[in-house]
Amino acid sequence: MRLYNTLTRKKEEFIPIGKTVTMYSCGPTVYNFAHIGNMRAYVFMDSVRRALRYCGYKIKGVMNVTDVGHLLSDGDEGEDKMAKASREQQKSVYEIAEMYTKAFMTDLAKLNISRPEVVAKATDHITDMLNYVVKLVELGYGYETSDGIYFDISKFPDYGKLSGLNLDNQIAGARVDVNDEKRHPADFALWKKAPKEHIMQWESPWGMGYPGWHIECSAMSKKYLGSRFDIHTGGVDHIPVHHENEIAQSEALEGHQTVNYWMHGEFMQVDGGKMSKSLGNTYTVSDLEAKGYSPMMFRYFCLNTHYRKTLNFTFASMDAAKTAYTRLLTLINEHKGGKNEIPLDVLAKYEQEFADAVSDDVNIPMALGVLWSMLKEPASKQIYDLVQKFDAVFGLSLDAVPQEERVDVPDEVTALAEQRLAARKNRDWAQSDILRDKIAQLGFVVIDKKDGYDIKKK
Repeated sequence: MRLYNTLTRKKEEFIPIGKTVTMYSCGPTVYNFAHIGNMRAYVFMDSVRRALRYCGYKIKGVMNVTDVGHLLSDGDEGEDKMAKASREQQKSVYEIAEMYTKAFMTDLAKLNISRPEVVAKATDHITDMLNYVVKLVELGYGYETSDGIYFDISKFPDYGKLSGLNLDNQIAGARVDVNDEKRHPADFALWKKAPKEHIMQWESPWGMGYPGWHIECSAMSKKYLGSRFDIHTGGVDHIPVHHENEIAQSEALEGHQTVNYWMHGEFMQVDGGKMSKSLGNTYTVSDLEAKGYSPMMFRYFCLNTHYRKTLNFTFASMDAAKTAYTRLLTLINEHKGGKNEIPLDVLAKYEQEFADAVSDDVNIPMALGVLWSMLKEPASKQIYDLVQKFDAVFGLSLDAVPQEERVDVPDEVTALAEQRLAARKNRDWAQSDILRDKIAQLGFVVIDKKDGYDIKKK
């Protein structure tokens, strides 16, 4: 298996540390409903997990749920997102966290995204994070200011290695006025001192406060996966700040590389532009359902583009995904009762092509191409069974029966269909053909069945 490693900017052979693959995935900040751009990141996470299992690996995965510490910007400015949502929605932060965590987990289930083996809430790991910060300070990487404890990036020469940015050029003149107590403008908060009115705070050696956003992932990954693990996934938006900071604090504490393979999913756009809550152009899974698109249709839409490529969401593209997914189920069901025998070497060829795609940096679009090619074979239960095996990777519920869309049939067409049924019962085939043509001229087609007929749009 080969995976693209953001750290080295190339595909590498995947060599796990131990018998079980250890994997950490950045989870949601539960201050609002997750939009479909967010959910693409978790379809990506799930695809990686499914691909690893298909290739024979066992997995121990961890995903955090951020319910404290994530400020409005990815740097150290602004209000805590949870506190802001609490104030605006007139609910406690714990009510906010519970409500949106539940909604997020519901969306995961709808999209056939399996939960990682450990789902860790930030507020359940304050002690772990605090101990982590204390150790970094003791090692000389952390220093105190009037508003918190900051990581001194000058002590970590490799800072910027994930994003490949020249830090000196990048921050020259940037954010200098944000906090003049910081030794370097890019130094980031490990722990924030809390004003009395702040609604989430805990005791620390520096008084009451709360953790910085980045520290939770380092503390939780260490607790559940150890000081070195195999894979870390997240969105490309995490590369320049969150993951860069995570590498700095983790490797500073451990004294060695802590993640072997960094994997990042690209953005989803809307109509060719940025998708964000602030722009008001986001949709949830429930929004799509209300418009007639099932969660599996959205998952199919996501899987048709490789995780490292930008995905552009439009309703025209969702219509295409809806049509394709429905057609896919129809073809698969035609194979379910098929009696044809497919040569074993042909089946083996499809299985090898599928395995090659999955093991080539989780190339699900290529794997879908293998699936569509396979369905062109004569109807065979062997093909159906192989499709179900492949669905362990796709997660598209390919054992489902396709749901026909409701067709509003005009009374005139129904009357003609009834006349045609009577003609067929009388074995008047010429009249039956004439009525069939009349129905076709009105834009419909009659499909004969043993016990009657179906009417569909032409």
